[in-house]
Amino acid sequence: MLAATPQQAPRPVSKSPATAAAGQPAPGQIRVLIADDSVVVRGLVARWIGEAGFNVVGTAPNGRVAIEMMARLDPDVVLLDIDMPELDGTEALPRILAASPSVQVVMMSTLTTRNADISLKCLALGAVDYLAKPESNRGVTTSDAFRADLIERVRLFGATRARGRRPVPAAPVPGAGPVAAPAPVSRLSAPFTLRPKARMTSPPRVLLIGSSTGGPRAVGEVLEKIGAPALRRLPVLIVQHMPPVFTAVFAEHMGSRVGLPAGEGKADEPLQPGRIYVAPGGRHMGLAAGPGREPVIRLDDGPLVNFCRPAVDVLFKDAAALFGAATVSVILTGMGADGTHGARALVEAGGPVLAQDEATSTVWGMPGSVAKAGLAQAVLPLPEIGAALRGIITGQPA
Repeated sequence: MLAATPQQAPRPVSKSPATAAAGQPAPGQIRVLIADDSVVVRGLVARWIGEAGFNVVGTAPNGRVAIEMMARLDPDVVLLDIDMPELDGTEALPRILAASPSVQVVMMSTLTTRNADISLKCLALGAVDYLAKPESNRGVTTSDAFRADLIERVRLFGATRARGRRPVPAAPVPGAGPVAAPAPVSRLSAPFTLRPKARMTSPPRVLLIGSSTGGPRAVGEVLEKIGAPALRRLPVLIVQHMPPVFTAVFAEHMGSRVGLPAGEGKADEPLQPGRIYVAPGGRHMGLAAGPGREPVIRLDDGPLVNFCRPAVDVLFKDAAALFGAATVSVILTGMGADGTHGARALVEAGGPVLAQDEATSTVWGMPGSVAKAGLAQAVLPLPEIGAALRGIITGQPA
C-alpha cells in the first residue's frame, strides 16, 4: 500500500547512523540497512529512520556492499534500491535472502514502467514490499508522503523480525536460487465469527478482489488457483493499492499468469466476462449503469477513502448496488481497514465475502478487519482461497 499514512511525531535518537552501525541497539529495537547509490537519499532516509526511533545499522552504495554487511550487521529490514552500480537490487535480492531468509526486504524505485515491472518480479523472488520514490532528490527531500510510507514499512516489517531475531550465516551465500516467500508479519490471534454461507440464487456475475501490502503475490496465486476456465465466466475487478504506472504493469502480470486479457479499467468501459480490470493508480474505480443499464467502469478523482485512492470500499459499494447477491468478493492481505464498509454493503445485498487468514497474510489489517466485523463467510489460508472461489463461481464446491 502506498497511500499516505498519518505521520508520527519524530522521536529523539541517541545515536547517529554512523555510531549506530558500530554499536549495539537496545533490545528489540528494529535494525535497518539502507542500500542506495544516492548519497543524498542514504543520508536523508537514515536521518528519518533514526528520528523515528529505529536503529540504522549501516548504509551501502550498492548491492555488493549490502551483501557483505548482512552477516555482520544482522538487519531486520533492508531498504534496497533497484538501480545501483556494481550490483543492482535485483541481483542483490536473492543473495541477501539466502544470507538471511527471515530479513524483510523492501524494494525502492522511481515510478517508471521498467522499475514497476522489476519491483513486481522482486516480490515474486521474496521481497516483502516495494516503495515508489520521488523522481528527484529534491522530490525525496520534500515528500511527506514518501517519508510517512517509509517509516510505516520499517515499523511494520521490522517489528516481528526484531522480536524473534535469529542468527544469520557467518557469510553471505553466493548465487541466486528460488527463494521462499517472506515470513508473514501478523501473527496475533484475533477472535471472529463467520457468517452463514450465502445462498446463491443465481449464477455469480462478477468477482471482486481487494488487496494491499503483500497483495501482488496473493492476487496472482488466487487467480491461478481459480483457473482460466472459471474466470472466463465473469469479469474480474481488482483494487490493489498501488501508485500510477505500477497498476498497469500489475494488470499485465496478472493477465499473463492466467492467460486472460487484463488492463487498467477505463471510464465507461463495459464489463466483459473473462477480462481482468485493475483500478488505475491514483483513481477510484467503481461501477455505474451504462446505456441499456449494462454495468460499466466508473473512474473518479474524489477524496481519499481510508487514506487510499483507489479504494476497495468504492468498488465494493458500487457492485453491491448493481449486482447485489450475484457478487463474489474476497479481501486479501493489506494494511488498514479498506474494504470493510464495502464488504458490509455486499453482505447486506446477500453476496458472499471471503477473507484471507492471519497466518498467511503479510499484514492482517484489511482481511482481519472484515473478519472481526463478522462479515466473512470463510477466513481461509491463501492456498485454499482460489479453490473456494472457483467452487462458488462454478457451483461445484471443491
